[in-house]
Amino acid sequence: MNEMTPLAAPRVRKPDWIRVKAPTSVGFAETKQLMRRLNLATVCEEAACPNIGECWTKKHATVMILGDTCTRACAFCNVKTGMPRAVDPLEPEHVAVAAAELGLEHIVVTSVDRDDLPDGGASQFVKVIQALRRNTPKTTIEILTPDFRNKAQAAVESIVEAGPDVYNHNLETVPRLYPTIRPGARYYASLRLLESVKRHDPSIFTKSGVMLGLGEERLEVHQVMDDMRSADIDFLTMGQYLQPTPRHAKVAEFVTPKAFDAYAGIARAKGFLLVASSPLTRSSYHAGDDFARLRNARAAKLAKDAVRA
Repeated sequence: MNEMTPLAAPRVRKPDWIRVKAPTSVGFAETKQLMRRLNLATVCEEAACPNIGECWTKKHATVMILGDTCTRACAFCNVKTGMPRAVDPLEPEHVAVAAAELGLEHIVVTSVDRDDLPDGGASQFVKVIQALRRNTPKTTIEILTPDFRNKAQAAVESIVEAGPDVYNHNLETVPRLYPTIRPGARYYASLRLLESVKRHDPSIFTKSGVMLGLGEERLEVHQVMDDMRSADIDFLTMGQYLQPTPRHAKVAEFVTPKAFDAYAGIARAKGFLLVASSPLTRSSYHAGDDFARLRNARAAKLAKDAVRA
């Protein structure tokens, strides 16, 4: 782990509202078999997502491209760290095959950090988007990218030109906690990345998420919301941080569902088109339904603005 990672601590018992059932359905097993057959990694597995049983039962999976090994060691993340393998040239077509076989109307594609690559892996995102457009043209595409440290401008431009429907990049936490929780990243660099997406193509929905329960203060969360709105981010997700192993950052607090609802109300008042805020909310949780809601919210806003004009 990075030398700045907090010391290991025993995990705190989860409250009732955060517990989920172990996955046992046929749909779960079929989704897992498909991912193994196509040699695809998923963030659902690698990040130990608590919603994997529900999502895979419905044959919804978030594909993680560029391998399963990250070049960073964030204190919240369960994805393994080390020297990644070479990029798989067949991966874009395999993602498209998976989308077709699962019958996905909406797909979320994310990746590990690949600081070892000259473009941070941006060209692989482009190839995946192109493969999906060729093979499943009716599937809407949501990408969740890393920050492309020191490569952001060119990387983002190339991906935006490929035309995803939603561009997601998570801020993860408040600026004060970056040195311990996200030591390889920079808060304002991530904000600028999302701002640049809108500058290059205002029609693309932008999305970002934060984890609660890491020791952040309420007013710090409000400031993150303001910063996101300044970057014209459309969609905010907020969920409970869960400690993957005793070696990861400890949970400072289990935020109650009532508190999540209160944060959601404040976020809506600040002008986000859409807000998803609950203990089990994750970036790609119910992403297809949320995309439909995003489009409807934008249409309603445009209609309201036209009446005012």
